Amino acid sequence: MTDRVKGFTVTLEEDIRIDDFETILNAVKMIKGVASVEPSIVTPDDHINRERMKMEVYQKLQKVILDS
Repeated sequence: MTDRVKGFTVTLEEDIRIDDFETILNAVKMIKGVASVEPSIVTPDDHINRERMKMEVYQKLQKVILDS
């Protein structure tokens, strides 16, 4: 017996305006078997997490460069 998939997540390369997202939303809704499509709205927590990740990468790169 094969596994069944109940859904999937699509991540965009960058944040886009909700009115620009409408075209993507409608295209995904046209795919056979899609029951619903909901946007994930950007929050301040998203910005904080992104900046923390950038800082972590920067610190690791800095350590690699200075340890060389």
